[in-house]
Amino acid sequence: MRRIGWVLLLVGVLVAPAQARDEIFLRHALSGPALDTLAALVQRFNDEQKGKSAILLQELNGMEEEARRRLPHLALLDADDGVAFFGTRPRFKMLYQVMAESGEKLDVKRFFPLVADAVDDTLGRLQALPLGLSLPVLMWNKDAYRKAGLDPEKAPKTWWELQEHAGKLYDASVKCPYTSSRFAWVHLENLSSQHGEDYAAREKNGASRVSLNRLVNVKHIALMASWYKSSYLHYFGSGDESDRKFLSGECAILTGESSLYAKALSGSFAAGVTGLPYYDDVREAAPGRLLPDGAALWVLADHKKKEYQVAARFASFMLRPQVQLEWVRATGYLPMTPAAIDALKAAGVAPTLLDAATRRLSERKSATTRTKHGAGLNRLREILNEEIAAVWADTKPAKEALDTATRRFNLEPGGFGTPVSAR
Repeated sequence: MRRIGWVLLLVGVLVAPAQARDEIFLRHALSGPALDTLAALVQRFNDEQKGKSAILLQELNGMEEEARRRLPHLALLDADDGVAFFGTRPRFKMLYQVMAESGEKLDVKRFFPLVADAVDDTLGRLQALPLGLSLPVLMWNKDAYRKAGLDPEKAPKTWWELQEHAGKLYDASVKCPYTSSRFAWVHLENLSSQHGEDYAAREKNGASRVSLNRLVNVKHIALMASWYKSSYLHYFGSGDESDRKFLSGECAILTGESSLYAKALSGSFAAGVTGLPYYDDVREAAPGRLLPDGAALWVLADHKKKEYQVAARFASFMLRPQVQLEWVRATGYLPMTPAAIDALKAAGVAPTLLDAATRRLSERKSATTRTKHGAGLNRLREILNEEIAAVWADTKPAKEALDTATRRFNLEPGGFGTPVSAR
């Protein structure tokens, strides 16, 4: 399927004269079924353009640094990964502007509130198309659980239970009992949300001030530091490096993105998935109060009007319920709209799962829940990861690291609530 998709795209390039159509490039880092599906959908979109325009896929993997600096028109990426995608930090053109200027409809009310919240700006306008969002979850290796004498069907619900499980896995000579990807998102942003502690407050000028040094945050990072010292927790970086360690069977438990579960199911061991652990001794705890995040389709700045029109038409194409159906089923990413949920139900996807997703994604977003993608969120995560690295190195205790991260972010100049294009 993947090879066929690429052959069709190549044939399209060779047959149609370059001057006869508007071509734009879409850069991505997908593989497997997700890439196969994207290639098929892009080909279908190109067919609908009847030779007047086309999207050409551009794989990030294997690209030389010089090639990365030649910026595409579209990129499907987590905004945190901008440097890896482009070798620099480029400017983006906001999706709501691209759609309006191209005469394409983009009604934010069509989206689930929490899905829109992951990519909108401080005024509720969509900066990008949220194609690749996930919720944070816990996955575990059932085969490793059996080896450690644990019930393979019983996942830890709380962080205290996870500590017990990690200890038994360690005693059974599992070298990496537990690891985590997207550390700041999982262990700080979502931990705050789960336990009723909004970590960001928005000021009148649109800037964000954060408080990531509250009691539950300090307690949690101190616990993670103790696990790290005892080898219960293995840390492989602030991004998704830990995903590969779990999928290879090296690590027995992972907290990370829900979309990874589709890959885990096709792996060499039996895997399970459950909700993110929480602290049951915190009065305001609500374990399901989670913040979606992940990859989105971003439009890069400084391109031609006709090229933006192609990008806008593609965004409208990807919003079609049947297209979302194919995309969600192949990738495991979250549906963007209630219409997509209806399409999934009609296709026979378990209603109980869809109803649970609908309830969470339909919740009203808080005005102070999170900073926004762009200088604010990206910089916040950079600072947090730097300070957490000091905890792993045992040069700072948890409280000092979180105090420093909070102070650094709040003292830096600039409106951190501004959108990613405002640089």
